[in-house]
Amino acid sequence: MEHSNLEDYEKVRSVLANLYGNWRDQPSLDDLAGPVGMTSEQLQRVFTRWAGLTPKAFLQALTLDHARAMLKDSASILETSLEVGLSGPGRLHDLFVVHEGMSPGAYKSKGEGLTIYYGFHPSPFGLALVMVTDYGLCGLAFADRGEEATALADMQKRWYNAQYTEDSARTAPYAARIFAPDKWRDGQPLRITFIGSDFEIRVWESLLKIPVGRAVTYGDIATSIEKPKAARAVGAAVGRNPISFVVPCHRVIGKSGDITGYHWGLTRKRAILGWEAGKV
Repeated sequence: MEHSNLEDYEKVRSVLANLYGNWRDQPSLDDLAGPVGMTSEQLQRVFTRWAGLTPKAFLQALTLDHARAMLKDSASILETSLEVGLSGPGRLHDLFVVHEGMSPGAYKSKGEGLTIYYGFHPSPFGLALVMVTDYGLCGLAFADRGEEATALADMQKRWYNAQYTEDSARTAPYAARIFAPDKWRDGQPLRITFIGSDFEIRVWESLLKIPVGRAVTYGDIATSIEKPKAARAVGAAVGRNPISFVVPCHRVIGKSGDITGYHWGLTRKRAILGWEAGKV
């Protein structure tokens, strides 16, 4: 992953916050560029390189009307396999994810006896904390520069009895694959491992069925796992998803189309959704 992606995001992040804080005023390029010390031409170039969309197109991609369009027929997305004729059991996700759940014992013991390797890598959405076991990717979180220790501690709390070893060489191939859209369709599955309760794993499996450019509600997921009255519990499980982006909890939004909470911040959630809109 080139460092330009990370540098672009650091410049774009405050522009995104400005956009969403003042969208009713329809800020111009000059209004957005000035506070970050850029000319309008520089901002247009950097933003478009990062997102694949201009700032104006990016904002349009995340309007309420567009979000509602993303929700159209969302329930059927979770009930029907996508007909793409690819190898393997079916296209669960654009990354061709193959997943399995860690043994219930590993979850109940909070990772006791498990070694988790981790590393920080540049990504389009800030620094990515990538965590793997011998079985595959088990964690993916985000952090801004200077917040690495906080992000690591937050993830370690999930499996506090595991042994943690920093090994960027081991995690780098995952980072390179995850954030490169041209590698999403090469037919070689990305192996991930869920460490959670049975209910959480069922919710996370449902997230894998949401394609790029679409969205679902918490209620849709609850219905899809045959727990139609459990939307609140589903919301909690979505919030505990340990493998961000790959398991796309960012594609769950409010039933009205509102872009609601995200463990790694709403600005980052909006950034991911807009960035994906430029890749569809």
